[in-house]
Amino acid sequence: MSNLTRGLDRLYIRPKTLDEAAVLLAGEGGQVLSGGTDFYPALGDQLPRGRVVDISGLRELRGISADAAHTRIGGLTTWSEIIGAPLPRGFDGLKSAAREVGSVQIQNRGTVAGNLCNASPAADGVPPLLALDAEVELVSRVGKRRLPLADFIVGNRKTVRRNDELLTAVLVPRRLDDAASAFLKLGARRYLVISISMVAAVVQLDGSGRVAEVHVAVGSCSVTARRLSKLERDLIGAPVSGLATRVTPEYLSPLSPIDDVRATARYRLDASLTLVQRALNYCVGNS
Repeated sequence: MSNLTRGLDRLYIRPKTLDEAAVLLAGEGGQVLSGGTDFYPALGDQLPRGRVVDISGLRELRGISADAAHTRIGGLTTWSEIIGAPLPRGFDGLKSAAREVGSVQIQNRGTVAGNLCNASPAADGVPPLLALDAEVELVSRVGKRRLPLADFIVGNRKTVRRNDELLTAVLVPRRLDDAASAFLKLGARRYLVISISMVAAVVQLDGSGRVAEVHVAVGSCSVTARRLSKLERDLIGAPVSGLATRVTPEYLSPLSPIDDVRATARYRLDASLTLVQRALNYCVGNS
């Protein structure tokens, strides 16, 4: 083996198992590569800094399964696989978001874990998973931990994932299987666009036609996607008739939108209010 080949082996490693990947990250560490749809554009004309650990071949991190408590989405599951999976209607909003992740080619390669770990404020996958009360599973050589997705993403492209950890799965509680769900996105054009605002909603009704549980998450209007917790609390027990009219601008106060080339902060707030109302109307109409 030449010196050049030995050097490349140290720069790029493709583990065959999760255990092997965990050992590698616990040792010399490295940048994790899965689908590559965020990884390579972020490099620009630069080379990767340090070693690249390519986990795209770890089949144990792919696919969707369910037990009595959770639906488990493997971290390397692609957005195309989400779209094609026979999931309960509570996942309809997530499927709608999956169709908005770039082009079909990106959906074929991009992974759920990559979207969450990249932690863009405009990541399409985050609001619907927040609205589904999703947790993430993180694995390292020393063990496994779970935490709510809301606690995992802590800033613009910042998460609490340690350098020795892999995001191996997303877990969604089964209690929301039969809920109505929606995802709406506003951009400057219809396709291949970074959001001005996006909203995900999940609504579960009780036997009398009142709201038993409701979750609303807004993306692209803060450094992280945010749940509207006060709105959710105030809608519990409300009749479905006129539900969206109960949403007033005050409920959007947790958001902190910015002015940029896509929209002003004021426009983002106004648009988000309309999207929240439309998402709730959609859910009520499909309950």
